[in-house]
Amino acid sequence: MRLLKRLTASRPFQVAVGFLAAEYLRLVWKTNRFVVDPPDGYDRFDADPPAIVVFWHGQHLMTPFLSRRHRVKVIISRHRDGEMNAIAAERLGIGTIRGSGSHTGDFIRKGGARAFRAMLEALAEGYNVASTADVPKVARVASLGIVKLAAASGRPIFPVAIVTSRYKELNSWDRCVINLPFGRGAIAWEGPIRVPHDADDATLEAARREVEAGVNRVTERAYALAARGNRTPVHEAHAK
Repeated sequence: MRLLKRLTASRPFQVAVGFLAAEYLRLVWKTNRFVVDPPDGYDRFDADPPAIVVFWHGQHLMTPFLSRRHRVKVIISRHRDGEMNAIAAERLGIGTIRGSGSHTGDFIRKGGARAFRAMLEALAEGYNVASTADVPKVARVASLGIVKLAAASGRPIFPVAIVTSRYKELNSWDRCVINLPFGRGAIAWEGPIRVPHDADDATLEAARREVEAGVNRVTERAYALAARGNRTPVHEAHAK
């Protein structure tokens, strides 16, 4: 067990896993036929950049392929598993911000405050920011951090889901989905959701609930579309 921990913590191992993960996800992207709903979802998103893109933990593996014309940075935890995710994301052309939220009060230790500042800076520099909507270990419950980021930055939130018809769901706290190649896929958008700069606690909570409902809706819609596969594929419009 100690040897395994040393191995997984080693830089060469993390680089190798990150490289293989990126290439596998590229294979998944290129061998699934994706549809977008609504059809003008990217046009809405591109109309007023930059924006905050949110999705559920466990539904995050294909999100590097959401990017088209604008620069993107994604927030990834500082855990060693996060390091491999960061290597994969950067290989796929996505910038990274390290840190995560928390439901146990150790927001500072996990780099959350620093990451919040980094996200504000990225948005000010014109980067879109992508993040899971829920905090670790509390799946499918949107955090206040996302809506506070929207209030502080003045930038809109877009709930999104990108799924494939063929996948394996793991028995983890976030029900992490491993997307599989050679099937159909769907990208579902919703938004924009805007949060006033001077939002009080009640307004922030209402926005949090709106984000939570929005991510649930797009996730359900994306899976329904991928299962049906009955719309014109637009894979070529945003393929990497």
